[in-house]
Amino acid sequence: VQLVESGGGSVQAGGSLRLSCVVSGSTYSSNCMGWFRQVPGKERELVASFKGDGSTSYVDSVKGRFTISQDNAKRTLYLQMDSLMPEDTAMYYCVADRLCESRNRYWGQGTQVTVS
Repeated sequence: VQLVESGGGSVQAGGSLRLSCVVSGSTYSSNCMGWFRQVPGKERELVASFKGDGSTSYVDSVKGRFTISQDNAKRTLYLQMDSLMPEDTAMYYCVADRLCESRNRYWGQGTQVTVS
């Protein structure tokens, strides 16, 4: 499974970005998809994800500001990030859990988001 993220960049506080993650090498619908982020020196944090029943989950710090979505036909996962804050600065990673099992997790290479 290959995951390629895009859409990161630098933005001022209050701005927006949309991250994308294109998946190849597997049946997209067989994955549970999500977004992690990591700040140097800290553990990776699960920001938003789809559960096996199709429902979504968000870390408290992004609720109401970030929206995860996906387009199965395009094999693409999105993360719309609004009202960005400096504390959202991190490397953002797309993940795919095959058959919704975290032991079968694949990672993208990451895309940097910097909020000033």
